[in-house]
Amino acid sequence: MSGFLFVVPPLVGHINPAVGVADRLLARGHRVAWACADPALVGRLAGDRAPVFPCAGPVPGVGEARRPPDLRGPEALRFLWEWYLLPLGEAMAPGVRAAIGTFRPDVVVADQQAFAGALVAERVGLPWATSATTSAEFADPLAGLPKVGRWIVERLADLRASVGDPAGDADPRFSPHLVLAFSTAEFAGPHAAARSGPVHWVGPSVTARAERSGFPWEWLDPGRAAVLVTLGTANTDVGGRFLDVCREALRERADRIQAVVVDPAGTLGADDSGAGHGQDKDLLVLPSVPQLALLEKVDAVVCHAGHNTVCEALWHGVPLVVAPIRDDQPVVAGQVVDAGAGVRVRFGRVTAARLGAALDSVLHEPGHRAAAERIGTAFRAAGGAPAAADRLEQLARESQ
Repeated sequence: MSGFLFVVPPLVGHINPAVGVADRLLARGHRVAWACADPALVGRLAGDRAPVFPCAGPVPGVGEARRPPDLRGPEALRFLWEWYLLPLGEAMAPGVRAAIGTFRPDVVVADQQAFAGALVAERVGLPWATSATTSAEFADPLAGLPKVGRWIVERLADLRASVGDPAGDADPRFSPHLVLAFSTAEFAGPHAAARSGPVHWVGPSVTARAERSGFPWEWLDPGRAAVLVTLGTANTDVGGRFLDVCREALRERADRIQAVVVDPAGTLGADDSGAGHGQDKDLLVLPSVPQLALLEKVDAVVCHAGHNTVCEALWHGVPLVVAPIRDDQPVVAGQVVDAGAGVRVRFGRVTAARLGAALDSVLHEPGHRAAAERIGTAFRAAGGAPAAADRLEQLARESQ
């Protein structure tokens, strides 16, 4: 049996896909461990079946490097790299080295945004696989921003000189041994499909995970369409206006729609009806929900175009209204629209009328649901977590 060390950033959307793969490897008798700057988060998402080695590093939204909520476009991307991704790589490196020395893995599985995993593995001569939990990097998102692209390449070279092998030349975002892309080439687009190298499109890793009990399933009305509204876990500081617009559009359609709104920061407060956080017959506002179980019940999703949420919705054949905010989200939103599986709206400027029209479209125009179901079928056929585990086992055998 082989040993696999998963090196992940403290981001839910990057850990969840890896959890399914790690569980498959554990079930097959392999050794598995994790390295992360937030061990408690890994423990909550992955359970206690594998050890978690702590690493230093910034946690999103905490401390001086908190990103201004109104930052968008290239400025937001540069801030993400300069104040989060690059410092995270440097800070995590000693913990990753210690984890490798203690756990002695055969393969390091490095998230595409946890550069320390790739660079330290390269330095100590271990094979490493890239866990690409978003397909945006395959779509060349910096093609129109050459200066930003050059700046990133230079910063990665500096990081390699600091924590990696100065003689190495592999891009830490794309392993020369194995890249696990948790999507399909058809959904990611023609540019992604044309990418050469050891890229394997294994589809989303959608695996049952522990969910907190207490969701009022009896509240759902089978006589009305159900809609889930969520902005993920990393956008709580920017979602107030958008969630308020969603609430207005949904209340205008209360005769035919019920909605579950995820509002972890309590930004909605109370509306004119007196229903804010809480429950009435039309709108249920909660700080968190059992998303995978709920996706089996809903008819549409309104979201920020986060890769994890989009893939989980399409896996269940659910069409989307996507309102990208920043980072990879515009790219993923474009993939949804190009596939015909949803409608895009402008996060910062959408009105209740425009959002309502988009929601009507995905609920009542059959083409969107048909496209979502087609993509979901392709996702399942790609293999998901079992296919990713197969590839990792093959890499471990070849390295031995």
